[in-house]
Formats: sequence, C-alpha cells, structure tokens
Amino acid sequence: MCGIAAVLLGDPNAATAAVDLYESLFYLQHRGQDAAGISVCHGGRVYQCKDNGMAQKVRGATFYINSPYGVSMSVNGNLINSDYLREFLDTEARRHVNSESDSELLLNIFANALHELGKRRVNKDDIFIALRDVYAKCIGAFACTAMVTGFGILGFRDANGIRPLCLGSRPSQTLEGAKDYFLASESIALRQLGFTDIYHLLPGEAVFIEKGGAVHFHQVVERKTYTPDAFEYVYFSRPDSIVDGISVHRSRQNMGVKLANKLKATLGEQGIKDIDVVVPVPETSNTAAAALASALGIEFSSAFVKNRYVYRTFILPGQDARKKGIRRKLSPIESEFKGKSVCIVDDSIVRGNTSREIVQMAREAGAVRVIVASCSPAIINPHIYGIDLADPKELVAYGRTTEEIAQHINADAVIFQDLDDLTAACIEAAEGESEIKDFEVGVFSGKYVTEVPEGYFEHLSNLRGKKDKGMLVANAAPVAQPAAPEYAEDINIHNLASTDN
Repeated sequence: MCGIAAVLLGDPNAATAAVDLYESLFYLQHRGQDAAGISVCHGGRVYQCKDNGMAQKVRGATFYINSPYGVSMSVNGNLINSDYLREFLDTEARRHVNSESDSELLLNIFANALHELGKRRVNKDDIFIALRDVYAKCIGAFACTAMVTGFGILGFRDANGIRPLCLGSRPSQTLEGAKDYFLASESIALRQLGFTDIYHLLPGEAVFIEKGGAVHFHQVVERKTYTPDAFEYVYFSRPDSIVDGISVHRSRQNMGVKLANKLKATLGEQGIKDIDVVVPVPETSNTAAAALASALGIEFSSAFVKNRYVYRTFILPGQDARKKGIRRKLSPIESEFKGKSVCIVDDSIVRGNTSREIVQMAREAGAVRVIVASCSPAIINPHIYGIDLADPKELVAYGRTTEEIAQHINADAVIFQDLDDLTAACIEAAEGESEIKDFEVGVFSGKYVTEVPEGYFEHLSNLRGKKDKGMLVANAAPVAQPAAPEYAEDINIHNLASTDN
C-alpha cells in the first residue's frame, strides 16, 4: 500500500511544485514507509530521485520512461496479472522492464499505448484513448497519477474504485486568476496544503489537467462496481480523511458502537459488567475503542504507550525478534491493568503475533482477565490488492474457531466484528448521498471484486517463500544477487504496508 500525489501549478513560471509534493508525503506516509519519491518537470526537464526510507530521509521519485514524450507515473495498488503483462511487454511491445514492480508494468502499458498512436505530439483525447488499453490489459486495483512532460498531469482509477484518488484546487499563490490542482490518495493531503473543492474520482474515471489549467474529465471505461477496499476505513486511511465521501473517523466510531453490540450479544449483561476498562491498541483502533467504551458505559484508558521511534515489527525475521520489536513499540501503564478485567480493542487480528504479545504484556502488568475485540471480521483469505497480510496458513483465524484463536493468543475471549456490521458502519458514515453500497471484502469472505487468475494463490505462496528466504539472507550478510530470470515473478505486489499484527 502506498500514497500517491500529483500537482500542477497554475503559474507556468513557478518552481515550487516539489515543495508541495514533498510536504504532501508527510500526510501520506502512513500508507507505506518503505520508500518515497518525487518527479518534477521544470523548463522541459524532468528531475527525479528515489530511495528507500521515510519521507524526511529522501527526496524521492516515481517511475519514469522517456519514450514516448517522457512519462512519470506513481501507482497505488496491485496488478494480479503481472505475468501476462511482463510477457506482453517483452514479446509484443518490445519494452524492457527493469524491475520487479507492477507499477513499472502499468507505466509501460500506458507508454506503449501512447506510442502506438504514432503521433509526434498527443492531445487530451489521445491520453484517454491510451488509457483504454491500460484498463483492457491490467487486472487488479489501482489508482495512478502521471505526468506527461511539458503537457500536464493525469489521474485515473480502477473500474471498481478499490483504491482511492481525489482532486482539489486552490488559487495560485503567484499568478492572479490562475489555479493550482492537486491529486492525492487522501483528502487530508489536499486540505492541509490549502486545496478545496475536493472531488473523488469515480471508478473507471480519469482526469487530465493541461499545463495552463484546462481540466478534462473522462469516463474511460464503464464502471464495474463502486466497492472501495474496506481496509481503507479499518486502518489504511487517516481518521481525518474523507475517502469516497465517507468519513474515516465516523466509520470507526460506528465500528466501535456495532462492536459494542456484538460484545453485549456474546458476553451477556453480566459479562459486560465484569469488564473494568477498555484499552485500544494504538493508534488506528483509538476511535473505535473510545466509541465502544462509551456505548457500554465502561472506563476508557489509553493504557498502551506507543514508542513513535520504533519501526514496524512484523517484517523482522524470527519470532523472538518480532516479540522484542513489539515490546519496543508498545508498553503498558501498569496501574491501568493491575487487578482489572480488560477489553483490548484492535483494528484487526492477522497472524496473531502482536495480539499474543499484547495479551501477555497486559497479564504481566496485572490484568486478571483479558478480552480481545477486533474492529474487523476474522481474516481468513489473502489480500490481493496491494498488501501482504500473510499466507492463509499463517493467518491466526484460518481453520480455527474463535475459542481456538483465544487460546492461541492466550486471551480469555476473542470477539470479531460481523462483516455486515463493518460494511454498515462505513455506509452510515457517508457525508450526504452515497452511491457506495458495498466494499471489497475478499480477505473476510473469499469473494473478490475482480476475477482471480487460475493458480494465482499458489503464485502468492511461492513469492512469499522466496521473499522470506531473501529476508533471512539479507539480514544475515550482504550477498550478490543473481540476475532475474525471464519473466521473474513480481514481488512488489506484496507492498509491506502498515499491518504489524
């Protein structure tokens, strides 16, 4: 998972686009901390750099291709037919793919479609015509921003609206009467930079903004569904964002209220009375936990303190290393646990590693009973649209009952949100009328919005095996990497985002 952005300044002589883009990275950093990047065009030249790390450590970039016209592109999402695309680009388009990234594949598909038009210069209609080929060939979830050098910026979104993208504008700060335009994954990045009139692109829709400020919207392909990924509301997006007209903050409040009702139905009146305190696992579950505590009339306490200077823990090799990482990241306030029956609220439970260690910390701090409540339903399937949650056999809920899950993580009880309640929580958080009636929930139900190629899950499993081996080697000692084989499998579809459960 990652955040994407693009800006076009209304003043053609302005040279501050990189400043705005760099600032926006801090509002999108939560969507992925592995790398960051910026590409800018000034005076007909494209300047870019990219590197791994947090935004403050790099002044990074997107993928860039010089033919035709010079196109830069950033992609949020995942293509699930990368093998076909890689072979097409090699054998038919005669294009060299230089990385394992499906983002580079999508860029080359677009660039090839532009090239096939055979024109010295393209117009806005040509841009939209070329996009038809992208939608025809690329299967999966994607939201993209692109820059055609010297011409303008482009934003487009998959035909199911799985990944988010919005557009805003503001008066130019240097040229009276002109407007600046900004595209980003989340509305918070626009608002904090002074952009208003925020519009959420529809599934299958594109917008092209020409240098000079002309804005062109086009429905490139017919909408298939309008089903955003439910995880945008569970934990991907910031609580101060509006995604597809739905308040993330309000949706999480609703999740807390509905989860409270589930606790009542599961534990009964006396079971609720026995809970002394509700404690969130910071930070994405804070809002839901507070709403749950209020609905149940139970004390709320931020009794786990998060160390903001510790990187993610779930990518560490070995269980002992992960345990140490979790304890570096979270620590309990003992007085809030000692002698109490505690309900710990988390946004989700994936592998169970974090949950088990958190339960153990609560018990060490003196908790006499620990209930774990999850804002999302049990995760029993792979997430195929941009984040590697785990191989199914590694998912704690896979093949286990809730009682067995509780035993596995050493909790007295585990309670999951119902799927219908999760989707209702999001729908009810819409600001005004909404066309969204359902969400991408394949990780819970096994029913994905897009078609899944035969053998794809085996493909994912093989990639995870290779990735795990590579991770162990990388942490042992630097070694020379062998050349990638022809049509090497795409490991970038496992974009290690913010889950560390």
